[in-house]
Amino acid sequence: MPDADSTPKDESPIVLLIDDSPMIHRLLTFKLKNEGLEFLSAFSGEEGLELAQENQPSLILVDLDMPGIKGHDVIRALKSDPKTMQIPTLVISGSTESSDKVLAFELGAIDFITKPIDLPELRARIGSALRLHRLMEMLEQRAQIDGLTGLKNRAYFDERIRASFNSLSRNKQTASLVMCDLDHFKILNDTYGHPAGDSVIVGFSAIALRTLRSCDVACRYGGEEFALILPDTDAHGAKIVCDRIRCRLEANAWPANPGITATASFGIANIPANETASVEEWIESADKALYQAKHAGRNRAVVFGDEPDQSALRPAS
Repeated sequence: MPDADSTPKDESPIVLLIDDSPMIHRLLTFKLKNEGLEFLSAFSGEEGLELAQENQPSLILVDLDMPGIKGHDVIRALKSDPKTMQIPTLVISGSTESSDKVLAFELGAIDFITKPIDLPELRARIGSALRLHRLMEMLEQRAQIDGLTGLKNRAYFDERIRASFNSLSRNKQTASLVMCDLDHFKILNDTYGHPAGDSVIVGFSAIALRTLRSCDVACRYGGEEFALILPDTDAHGAKIVCDRIRCRLEANAWPANPGITATASFGIANIPANETASVEEWIESADKALYQAKHAGRNRAVVFGDEPDQSALRPAS
């Protein structure tokens, strides 16, 4: 599901140029127009920092000697902000002082080009910086993926749930968080072996991905536990989704282990606008609802604050 931060293949890499000289902007935009780059222009450090946060460019070119915020301070601000600290920064400067170069590198710049600019050299260095950026994005994405299931992992969940909560609070929107757990998983492992347990984890993940929308987020929380983030979904809608996953899992056949019947329990916590105090409280509410589902007999979805349904459960379509 495409929530990755990488540049889509059909879009040009965005290069932000922070320099107070209009001539430099015109020169680079014209000379590099055939390189498949989209340029953003900032004529001051303040403007550059604002554009960097808003647009998340693939590369930032920054001059050192500017009015207002100087280039070294721009680099320092970029590298201290979680939103921009991973963006490669290349210095373009008229300074030939070794101390300026050393400080720029110490602050986090990846390269330093001296004016007047040698365009073939700049073209090569920009290409190298963009390749490095793409490589870092690929490594970051792989670090967020659970190796067994292909779902997002716990580290990604911890980051995403906090960002989702903050966004929901600002925009007064709603969403549901679901904590889910495979039932009697230790017994399943002890009876059929760990490879069979892994196949159930993979099977549950595949069913969840087929059931969820592209905007939903499915994570492996740990072991046989999973977490789902469902944007723009109230508790009723989330329960419908969970029951679909739950019943499809229960009805699933396991050809390598025909004796297996796998089930799962779900705890749902909705976050209407400004009614949940913290992201920790949101997670705790979903955990409590999951505990209720387990305590009530498993193989069911429970909304936090509701009484668990004690009636017989029928597979849903």
